[in-house]
Amino acid sequence: MKPVIITVIGKDRPGLVDAVAKKVYQHGGNWQASSFAHMAGQFAGFVEVLVPAEQHHALIEALNKLDGLQVHSQSVTETTAHPDEMLRIEVMGNDRTGIVQEITNVLNGFNLNILHFASTCESAPNWGSQMFKAQLRVGVSADLDRDDLQEALEAVANDLVVDITTTLS
Repeated sequence: MKPVIITVIGKDRPGLVDAVAKKVYQHGGNWQASSFAHMAGQFAGFVEVLVPAEQHHALIEALNKLDGLQVHSQSVTETTAHPDEMLRIEVMGNDRTGIVQEITNVLNGFNLNILHFASTCESAPNWGSQMFKAQLRVGVSADLDRDDLQEALEAVANDLVVDITTTLS
């Protein structure tokens, strides 16, 4: 079995995940992990499947024939090492331009790998503005100076007027 990452995007409608799942099943694939979302009227997501190497091309052709979906696939030939620990970062504050850039810049400065990033903007009726919320999981090595990272994140939080909390998981 060969690992394949498949990304899909298209106009949202009922049955899209089922259509993708049927094609994976019909080509002998085993669904490993996925993440899907509805964004601005579009359906977007990605799936990790294990598929017999001889079925890879046929699966991609079948997915490309699904009405209204754009599909891209990437065969996985090597995997990265697992991090020593996982750091969970939560961000919340009034929405404004630059929040994601500032936080990711700090993480990049420490050469940290973002393994999961989910964010939303939600109405805050009591405050009359949009609230930005994000959850990140970051792989960290045992030799990371956590105090330096915490100081850098706190400085960004103060500049952006957001709350940033970190916990090891």
